[in-house]
Amino acid sequence: MTTVEELYKTLDQRRRPEDVAEMIIELLEDKISKHEHTILEKAAQGSLKRSVFGYTSMLETFGQAIGAEKQIHKAIEIFRISEGEKTDYNNAENIEAFLNQISPLIQKSVGQNDFRSDRLNKIQRKEAGLDLSKRNYNKKWRLLKRIEKRLSQFIHESQKIEFQKIAKHGLSHTIHPEDFTEDLNTACFIAYFNARSGLRSTFTNQSQERPFDEICEVLFNRCKETPEKTNWLAVSYIYTSEEVLQHLTDEQKGALLGRWTDILQEIAAFLGELWDQNDINRKTMAVKAGNDSTTWNNTAGAWNKARDSWMNLIYALGMEYILEDISFGKVMRLMAADVIAWHLSGGGKLDPNTEVWNRLPLPWEVFQEKEFCNKKMIVEACRKADIDPEKSGWIAPRTHQVSPFKPTPELVHGVTVSNPFLASVLRKNKYFSGKI
Repeated sequence: MTTVEELYKTLDQRRRPEDVAEMIIELLEDKISKHEHTILEKAAQGSLKRSVFGYTSMLETFGQAIGAEKQIHKAIEIFRISEGEKTDYNNAENIEAFLNQISPLIQKSVGQNDFRSDRLNKIQRKEAGLDLSKRNYNKKWRLLKRIEKRLSQFIHESQKIEFQKIAKHGLSHTIHPEDFTEDLNTACFIAYFNARSGLRSTFTNQSQERPFDEICEVLFNRCKETPEKTNWLAVSYIYTSEEVLQHLTDEQKGALLGRWTDILQEIAAFLGELWDQNDINRKTMAVKAGNDSTTWNNTAGAWNKARDSWMNLIYALGMEYILEDISFGKVMRLMAADVIAWHLSGGGKLDPNTEVWNRLPLPWEVFQEKEFCNKKMIVEACRKADIDPEKSGWIAPRTHQVSPFKPTPELVHGVTVSNPFLASVLRKNKYFSGKI
């Protein structure tokens, strides 16, 4: 029998909506109406639990950054120190604490890693009271340098994964267990919408599937039926609609606005680095050899998600007047050249949002106050691109729409494959990856 604690674990996973719907039906049991059950069954009937093979080729978890466990255990051995309590070295703070504790043992300053100038020579080692041979000292010095490098890589990879999660489902993975389990209807809506938000993009020349479907609507309506019990703050971590934000106090909205602003600041710095490292064709945003399209698209998605939430809160607090002074645009994702060609061959043209993107300063540079952009400039850019600046989400919260439920397809690099086993074989052999 499914428990609400098991449902909570799905927030940090990429479970199929069908499987989460199955868990919700088990949890709600006789608490739902016949109509609600019928709607939920549209998804639950495709769950792996009801499948003959019970198998999907797609990963159901996000990636995980690798810490310095291996290197630190080697350092403990070489430095001959006792570890004491078992410590998790897949944690940046613990790795940093270890370096700060061990580096002074050989008079090494953390961050000073130049092999020529930052090591102690024989005389300096003697003056520091280090009874170590040059070989032994160098061995320990190099190992600490490798741990520092691993820490830097770990922080970078952790940041990439965090941005990928934000791009998919906002802040739902940061909801505390007690806030999630406080109300069952709240938990069910958040978990299912989280699963829908985590769906992978498909290879298509049409728009992607919107995550808020008819099952989300049913579960959200249950939250609205008992608004005094619903944990609206928890809901706002994944769904920052006007309807949700009206239930928050100004203090809660202000704190959430501050949090999203901090996130935008982190993403802005990361986007600036990626932009400098990748020779991106800004005019078309067509991916080319050498572009790290996965990291760029995940980070662009995180920026747009954070920007949408920030924009929703600005309007909810009645602070939209600040857009007259500063307004930063969306970040366009990189597109495969064959998708662009496919779209053009079908009578379409380059996405007008890309035209707006080209007419405006780079949004992260606006946020960092290196460039200026305001609402008036964005409205004018949208007018020239012949799109509505409000309905398109450039200067106002996105308009809400409910999508019909569609079964989750098995995907190999965005291409739909009907059979899960075949999909795993194709993925293993790099079909549709552009690498064969």
